[in-house]
Amino acid sequence: MAGITRRGLLIGGGAGVGLVVGWSLWPRRYGVNLVAAPGETILGPFLKIGTDGHVTIVVPQVETGQGAWTALPQILADELGCDWRTVAIEPAPIGPAYANRLAAEMLAGDVPPPALRGLSMAGADRWAAAHDAMLTGFSTSIRAFEQPLREAGATARALLCMAAAAHWDVDWRACDTDAGFVLRAPDRMRFADLAAEAARHTPPREPPLRAPRGLSGSAVTRLDAPAKVDGSARFAADVRLTDMLFAAIRQGPPGDSRLVDWDRDGAKAIPDLFAVIDQEDWIAVLADNQWAANRALDRLAPRFETRGGLADTASIGRALDAALAEDGASIASHGSPDKLLGANAVRAEYSAGLAAHAAIEPPAAAARIRGDQLEIWAATQVPAAARAAAARALGFSESDVTLYPMPMGGGFGQGFDTRAVEQAAILAHNSGRPVQLTWSRVEACLHDPFRPPAKARLAAALGPGGTIAAWHARIAAPAALRATVERLHLGVSIGHGREPVAVEGALPPYAIGAYAVDHHLADIGLPTGVLRGEAAGANTFFAESFMDELADEAGIDPLSFRIAQLGANPRLAHCLSTVAKVGDWQGGTPGTAQGLGCFAGYGSFIAVLAEARVNNGRIVVDRLSASVDCGRTINPDLVRQQIEGGLLFALPAAIGDAVTMTRGLVDQRRIGALGPPTLAHAPEIRVDIVASKADPGGVSGLAVPPVAPAIANAIAAATGHRCRTLPLSLPV
Repeated sequence: MAGITRRGLLIGGGAGVGLVVGWSLWPRRYGVNLVAAPGETILGPFLKIGTDGHVTIVVPQVETGQGAWTALPQILADELGCDWRTVAIEPAPIGPAYANRLAAEMLAGDVPPPALRGLSMAGADRWAAAHDAMLTGFSTSIRAFEQPLREAGATARALLCMAAAAHWDVDWRACDTDAGFVLRAPDRMRFADLAAEAARHTPPREPPLRAPRGLSGSAVTRLDAPAKVDGSARFAADVRLTDMLFAAIRQGPPGDSRLVDWDRDGAKAIPDLFAVIDQEDWIAVLADNQWAANRALDRLAPRFETRGGLADTASIGRALDAALAEDGASIASHGSPDKLLGANAVRAEYSAGLAAHAAIEPPAAAARIRGDQLEIWAATQVPAAARAAAARALGFSESDVTLYPMPMGGGFGQGFDTRAVEQAAILAHNSGRPVQLTWSRVEACLHDPFRPPAKARLAAALGPGGTIAAWHARIAAPAALRATVERLHLGVSIGHGREPVAVEGALPPYAIGAYAVDHHLADIGLPTGVLRGEAAGANTFFAESFMDELADEAGIDPLSFRIAQLGANPRLAHCLSTVAKVGDWQGGTPGTAQGLGCFAGYGSFIAVLAEARVNNGRIVVDRLSASVDCGRTINPDLVRQQIEGGLLFALPAAIGDAVTMTRGLVDQRRIGALGPPTLAHAPEIRVDIVASKADPGGVSGLAVPPVAPAIANAIAAATGHRCRTLPLSLPV
């Protein structure tokens, strides 16, 4: 074990011609395309063991800050029985073995969102493999890969036990593993000494899974934490290559834009300028340093022309109204709610504006061409699609493109955008030198694929005892997921005239006698995408705010009203009861300044209690409390981090400044303009994680949807004013 360091292990793997044996004996559905460094043995698509004792676990999900590079290795390491101190991580190469089948189910076909259906689809696995559907998003990392990683660890453990049993002349089933050793009292052998022999054995037909041994379920330190703390972590913008140029870019407004003119003499006075490269809808400057590239780009003063209309805030609102005026497409229904919605029905109209990703790291990529081979370093949530995009941009074969996935400084869905990858490839090809491209913060804001706006018309009828007899939600919104899939060229079509995920959260998780949810497809003339929490970020605001209106109509306090509707959902009912205790619920009566919001999604449940008030015309949130049931936790600290982060992430969209558009361009061009909470003004946060033995659910996007309605309900309790727009606005 001498010579192993944490920093060295975090690098993981590398080029080399290590030992790769036994593949004809390994049961696998797809080929394994790992590379073994000298002294390493590959034991399946997720594992390599070195002769120095290190255990490299191959992670099929990008690290966006959510902790995937810790939680996923924990699963395999626990099943394998290795020493956590010897674990290294390596991003998975592009290949079908690492396809995210669960995410593919959301993309491949016309299916309702998780709140409205069970997760199943014939052929999704085949589709995911055929399209190399490697995708990080939709809170799927643990749910999609826990079982494959457990099976990989169990299979490798069996092979190591077989190798040791051959030395000891015993039945391998009498052996066990712990802390990097195969054990059979009084004997023990190191994994490092057995790996090469283990790869030659035939694994059992069924992986011998065992109960967790304590590593899975423990709050171990994040593997990526040391490098992020000391600054040695490398992101896409940190890549440095010999003879590299630095690029600054300016793009035309969203829509059908083209470059029409630029000052060809303006940049000549800037030292270190290398070249100006113009394309149909963007222009970039290459220089020996980033400062020179940015200065030169400013002096070029490029002008663009956009054909067709230019979206603005008013036109977006008109597009949503026009969509609601047309017939919608039915997404979910039960019974005949409209027959019950008479003159006494409760009705309300809500709206939500654009929401920005506001990731700390702007889009960036580095590219190098050597001969007929292209290399790309990029932070992307869709590595296979990004590689394909770079290949298309240059007319290369995908087999001639190598993409090195980098960790992300926050993605939140912006990582589905492959434009920076395509642009870096073009710049490297046209300049003949390696290129580092980093979008400016202004470019990142102007060309953000925003979470789409939405407008809702809700109607409900109360039954005996305050039950909800009927519920009809009409949601006008663009088909953001379909647009994202089409931009990625994933070879799949999602519906026509309807998008089920666009209404996720519009049917609340309560017992409702008859319901209908319709999607009214809106064309707002602006590209949109998916954001952390997806469409539920807006739709849950609509539904949970409306629940408080129904509670008021029924004359029942908001907590009791919700609990009464949750007889068939005991997990969410428990979260509600718990958050009332954690947040010191005072009954939600006028003047209490407390509000509730609930959400069920990703196989998890959450209830949020907000305490908010109005100060000098601004909404101030003093406390956010949450109770979370996400099933069995792999790492409770990661769960807590994601819930706390999600609560804070939701604040700008809830009480920050609205994202507005003028002549096709967003008005807010800095993160600070979105109103994110500062440390001095961040609310107190309390999080309770429910102990559960249920299968793990997703948490990355879980805390986002219920925040806005909880705050809106608190403001209604504090002031009597019902906020029906998002971000929340107060009467002038």
